[in-house]
Amino acid sequence: MAEQTAAPLRPGDAMAVVAASSALADAERLHQGVSLLESWGLRCRPHSVVERHWGYLAGRDEQRLDDLLPETPVSLLACARGGWGAARLLEWPIPWQPGWLLGFSDVTALLWGRLAAGFDGGIHGPLLTTLSSEPEWSQQRLRQLLFGEALQDLQGRGLGGGIASGPLLVANLTVASHLLGSPWIPDLDGAILILEDVGEAPYRIDRMLTHWRLCGALHRLAGLGFGSFSDCEDDRPDQLNFTVSQVLEERTADLNIPRVMDLPVGHQPGNAALPLGRQARLDGDKGQLSLLS
Repeated sequence: MAEQTAAPLRPGDAMAVVAASSALADAERLHQGVSLLESWGLRCRPHSVVERHWGYLAGRDEQRLDDLLPETPVSLLACARGGWGAARLLEWPIPWQPGWLLGFSDVTALLWGRLAAGFDGGIHGPLLTTLSSEPEWSQQRLRQLLFGEALQDLQGRGLGGGIASGPLLVANLTVASHLLGSPWIPDLDGAILILEDVGEAPYRIDRMLTHWRLCGALHRLAGLGFGSFSDCEDDRPDQLNFTVSQVLEERTADLNIPRVMDLPVGHQPGNAALPLGRQARLDGDKGQLSLLS
């Protein structure tokens, strides 16, 4: 998928704060996230993202785009928060540079667009404003990934389907669904796809997965996993509703590929960092996701 592999970080490497989505509302949590990365030996470039906003966005498109294009190269672009706005930046030509890009949720648009452009180094993992709330194992997993150390397998609940290997893709379901049909979708053929979401009712998740089915996207995958779907349950009576798990399982049951539920990925503490485009193995019987490269 990617033309070259991002080099592991070393103490002293530079990082930049990226506010590509919604306006920041919690400067303290941002500073806590930056401080943790600095404790690993990284040097944060000066920024002004806390004071910046344009309506509900963290600045005009040109300002948010500039965050992705620091005047001097950095080894890590760390996204401040999610919300909305990152996909708007894909309308501009982005001259991506080698290195790492960290984030999730709305940042899915940038992670997928960057990978589709042939650049390695995308990490679906904690944002700067969520990093300090992550358990220690999750924080250390991110450090290990950035600095080139081995990562443990992730454990979920297997739904069967055997074992498959392929390039790893991780995404927020809503954001990725709105990229379908655009040039910013990485190659899905033979991929291991992990999906997560937040605040979407079961019927909306059903609608999105049905769209993936109708355009043939799900049928191109080698394996499919699901992380957390936080605050996605409906409060209507049971006889008038499906649970999120029922929707996820029913909409994918006929794919005949490995499927795993309840992986520690998504909008709740314990959001395991995962590198996009790297080779991975999904065991639908044991419920395990492993990195192979």
